[in-house]
Amino acid sequence: MSETTLKRRLPAFPHWRVPAFFASAESFLHAEREQLPLWWVVGLGSGIALWLVLADPQAWRAAAVLLVGIGGAAAVARGGRLRLAVLHFALAAAVGLGLIWSRSAWVAAPRLERATIAQFEARVERVQNLSARDRLRLTLAPTDPSLPPRIRVNIDDDEAPEGLGEGAMVRLRARLTPPMPMPLPGAHDYARDAWFAGTGATGRALGPVIVTKPSHGGGLDSLRARLDGHIRSQLPESEGAIATALATGDQGALPEADAEAMRRSGLAHLLSVSGLHIAAAVGAAMLITMRLLALSQRLALRVNLVLVAAGAGALAGVGYTLLTGMQVPTVRSCIAALLVLAALAIGREAISLRLIAAGALLVMVFRPEAMAGASFQLSFAAVTSIVTLYSLPWFKRHFERREDGFARNAARSFGALVMTGLVVEFALMPFALYHFHRAGLYGVFANLIAIPLTTFVIMPLEAGALLLDSVGLGAPLWAACGWALGLLLTIAHAVAGADGATTLLPAMPRWAFGAMVGGGLWLCLWTTRARLFGLIPIAIGALVAASVPRPDLLITGDGRHVAVVDTDGTPFLLRARAGDFVRSLLGESAGFDGEALDLESASGVICSRDSCLVELTRGGRRWRLLAIRSTQRIDWTDLTGACAAADIVVAERYLPRGCVPRWLKLDRPALERTGGIAIRLSETPRVETVAERVGGHAWWPIRTVVNPAGWRDRARSGPPPRFRRESPASALPSASGRSGAERN
Repeated sequence: MSETTLKRRLPAFPHWRVPAFFASAESFLHAEREQLPLWWVVGLGSGIALWLVLADPQAWRAAAVLLVGIGGAAAVARGGRLRLAVLHFALAAAVGLGLIWSRSAWVAAPRLERATIAQFEARVERVQNLSARDRLRLTLAPTDPSLPPRIRVNIDDDEAPEGLGEGAMVRLRARLTPPMPMPLPGAHDYARDAWFAGTGATGRALGPVIVTKPSHGGGLDSLRARLDGHIRSQLPESEGAIATALATGDQGALPEADAEAMRRSGLAHLLSVSGLHIAAAVGAAMLITMRLLALSQRLALRVNLVLVAAGAGALAGVGYTLLTGMQVPTVRSCIAALLVLAALAIGREAISLRLIAAGALLVMVFRPEAMAGASFQLSFAAVTSIVTLYSLPWFKRHFERREDGFARNAARSFGALVMTGLVVEFALMPFALYHFHRAGLYGVFANLIAIPLTTFVIMPLEAGALLLDSVGLGAPLWAACGWALGLLLTIAHAVAGADGATTLLPAMPRWAFGAMVGGGLWLCLWTTRARLFGLIPIAIGALVAASVPRPDLLITGDGRHVAVVDTDGTPFLLRARAGDFVRSLLGESAGFDGEALDLESASGVICSRDSCLVELTRGGRRWRLLAIRSTQRIDWTDLTGACAAADIVVAERYLPRGCVPRWLKLDRPALERTGGIAIRLSETPRVETVAERVGGHAWWPIRTVVNPAGWRDRARSGPPPRFRRESPASALPSASGRSGAERN
């Protein structure tokens, strides 16, 4: 659009001159007019993300009013595509915000307020076998109206009674707790998952589970259980666990060592039934259908075999999705596969960004909360990056197959495979670092072997073995399948054990992650050279994420677990007997790839049975931390004296009012309001809380949020440069206690 035409369409203000920016924007949007519908879907997702990030209903209402106002202003303004782009994006964002807000209210269900022990009857909705941990996970619908309508309870394998299954009625006694909240800032929000799943409590059975009405024995859960048992009976433990995951989506049987190797090597996506597995099932069904029907000359000449094969592939995809439990990634992949098959059936381009946008739109409309999950983000980022890569002119010029002979085409195919792996790895790295604080460095090379091995060897062998088992002839294929699965595990362990296999970073700011995602979308969705401007926010977000300093202190929301992070990143834990989950959580939040150590082994630490006194030098200051790890009564004089000499006091118990540290007092009442905490003791100390992250969302039970601004103000004056040296007895550890440096 010319500048003269644009001037005519804009209001006639005195001395009005159209800035060159608007003319350039109109020209750019005119050239990219076919890509504009894709940004409506991005706008919808932006509104959903905005609701998740903003703190409370007041902020949500303000954002909705602002978005509608922007859309209204764009609607009455004059202009061309720029006006329409702003209008559609703003209104789409407002719709997305309204969708997720409405969805949160729609799924609202009672939840347990505090831990309790209850005896009740319930109907079994689902049974999940966690064989690697020797337990079953039951999803129950209690008949007791005083309990939440849906709870999740774990029981030991050896305590599972006969007749336990989907639809059974059971009576049990269990210790129930509210769904676990986000344990540390930047960690996964388990309470959000439970809220949208309608789960109001979790717990563990105490004593036997009595079946009052046995399961009818039918249904998909029963079929999955029988299939799981059959597959694991044919293969060794580790290989059988992976084969079970591929067939039914159940990863609970995989030993932790193998699961960790799959994660570190970048192969964990093979265990989650998603796009790769659905594509293999649909493709195999289409190929077999086409080959069999083509044997009949009459059918080949008179029937559209592509349409028939597409129907068979659709049935295979839907059946596989139902068999694997209809998890969100599987459903999403099935929808995408059905859209591809529909495009093939009507003769349209099968794989395109519009197809991906349509799949994302369907998921966000019906399950907007899925957008917050790593699965949604990882899968759509991978597929979008692949489609973008294969649409680039230079990629087509160098890697598209042509009539050049077998050797050159093989080289092109291998080069395309390597390029695809590299692009996907770089595209997924920000998401892996944001959600898991880690990213695999050798995953590209592992996947170059593992993906073809899984798709073209393992899955066909497993399917063939299951089919031949109906006539008792599956043993040879099970042997070959076990060998291939063993090779997959060997690759995973070899890559995971290599030096520098993974890189870990502490929790990055959400705006840095948003900048990288926004830059990636800009880079992928446009087609002109202006797409390269997307590299700027990607670079800014990556630099910020890489430069985020490690926290110096990590404190879980219950106050039981404290990690003092050394300058080299090593976390020292207050409780030596912390479980694997807590150790992994604190290590990942500290950006440390290794084994956490006991706090008593650190230098500058004095510990007694009841507490530990830690002295740290950070930001040019010396800080004193008093961490109480006992619930036993402590002499009031000793306790208040130790509190007064400390800058930070942490305890899982209630502390008396007389306990007044120099800066922060984090006892049970304070931590109940803040949740988990990460503290950076720089020149200007920074405190991050879970309460700040979650805000006023319904799954966060506390509405009164401690504002750390006051703490920061007090910290600016800070402790004096030097402490008065009290004896260990006045700081709670016994006088005979020795520091880690002295003991070593």
